[in-house]
Parts: sequence; structure tokens; C-alpha cells
Amino acid sequence: MDQKLVKGYRSGVAARLAGLPVETLRVWERRYGVSDTGRSPQGQRLYSAEQVHRLGLLKRVVDQGHAIGTVATMGVEELAALAGVLPSAGMQPLKLAVVGSALAQRLNAARTTPLLDIIRVSPQLSDAATTLNGIHADVLLIEAPEMTADALPQIQALRRAVTAKAAVVLYRFCDSATVRRLREHGCLVARAPSDAAEVAVLCNTALTGAALPPAPPSEPATPRRLSDEELATLAAASTSINCECPRHLADILMMLSSFERYSAQCANRNATDAAMHEDLARSAGHARMLMEDALERLAYAEGLPMPAR
Repeated sequence: MDQKLVKGYRSGVAARLAGLPVETLRVWERRYGVSDTGRSPQGQRLYSAEQVHRLGLLKRVVDQGHAIGTVATMGVEELAALAGVLPSAGMQPLKLAVVGSALAQRLNAARTTPLLDIIRVSPQLSDAATTLNGIHADVLLIEAPEMTADALPQIQALRRAVTAKAAVVLYRFCDSATVRRLREHGCLVARAPSDAAEVAVLCNTALTGAALPPAPPSEPATPRRLSDEELATLAAASTSINCECPRHLADILMMLSSFERYSAQCANRNATDAAMHEDLARSAGHARMLMEDALERLAYAEGLPMPAR
């Protein structure tokens, strides 16, 4: 059967590639007509790679302070000049080294990922370090449907063999400990999407670092400055400001302190997820320290009785 395949991104994928919430894209289109898109046989909006690039430039100049109403009709060259980038920047397809013949076939057959250029494929992970050795790519894209801890040494060897700016690992079934270890080694790990175009979003995210969580604090938090009883005393103290900020801050501090203790206990009880809960306890402790500083400044400004340290 000769089925016509339409090339392009659907609106949700196009928005994420451009760094926009899809709701924002819809508002921009409805109010300002930012895109003149084609339609799929099913009536869905489809965006070309060039249109996605232009949306990304629009977001960039709006983030710089320009009103969308004044830049909505500008072309790529004008937007690039306004954003301070080269007109062609961002339009080149990402070069991929792919592990998994089924994944490569899906990407090629879908024809909905014009920003992805597969330069070499290794059918399976077991010999990928040899097959892809010496390859230079933007993204190393790995699909291992049933991922286990046994794959970790193979993936580490593969990353040493391939020169890539980012690594994306897709799975269908995988235990949480293996997912966490892969992320600790700098891989973007995700369940394999059903829509091949979503792979472009993941590759772009991995390459730009967008949406990657910040590293947890490495230093341990200092001990609590204020007990629950002392916080309750501060919360009940009268102030000259017409609000309940002292009570709110005290409530937040008690909750953070409680979560800090709870996470530390989880780390002791659950050896499998100990590292994750240690990170949670440490992060909660640092958040507590910030709020303690805020409460201390408020108490000083309002003359509240701060307990002696």
C-alpha cells in the first residue's frame, strides 16, 4: 500500500522542541498568527523543522523582553538578528549514533523527525562499542527494551567508544535503581515513547540540558537552629506588620524539618533507595537553612524574641 507520509511535528512536539508550553503556542497562534502550518490528513497542525526553529527564536526574543505582538510576523533572519544568533543556528539536524535496529527503523519509517540525522546504527547493545567505535555524534541514542543492571558496563564502554555530546537511553521495562545509576552517569533516561517524533524532544533536551534537574547539594546541612517549641513561640508573638508571615514561616520550617528527618529515616530503612533519600534529606536541610535565615531577618526587623543560639 502506498501510504502518503506527511513530514512534520505535531503542535505538542513542536512546542517542546522550541522550549514553549503548548498552551503558549496556542495563544500565540490564536492572537498573533505566529505560524502558517500545514495539516495532516487527520486535520492536525504540522510544523516543519524551519517553523520549529522560528518558534524557538520567537521564544528567545520574547524572553529578552520584546513583546510577542511586535515580533510575531518577523522572519527568521530578523528574529535571529534581534536575538543575536546566526540565522542558521539550530536548523541543522542532530547527528545520532543509534543502538537498536527497531528504533532506527521506526525513526526512518515515521519521517516525522526532520531534525534527526542517523549517521550509524548498531543493531544491539552487546557489540555496539565495537560497531560504533570512533563515531562522532551529537547524541548517542540507545534503546534497550528490557534494561537491567547488566547493561551498565556495556553502556559505559559504549560511551567511551563514541564521542557524543549527550546520551539518551530508552527502555520499556527497567528497575528504578538502574535508572538512577544511569542518570548519575549523565544519561537522560526515559520510557520509550510510542510516537517517534517524541524522540526528537528527548534528544534536544539531552543536548541542551533543558529540564535536567540541578545537582543536589553536596555539603550536609547544619543542625536546626530552632526547635518546634521555639518556632511555636515565634509564631504566636505579636508583630507590627499586618500579616501572619511569622506563623507561616514557622509552619514551613516545622514541615521541612519533619521531612528532613523522615527522609533520613527512609535512607536507613531502604538500602536500595538510600542515595536518593540521602539527597532528599540533604536538600530539605538546605531549604530549611534558607527559611531559617528568612525567619531570622523577619524577627530582627520586627523585634521578635529570637532564642539564643
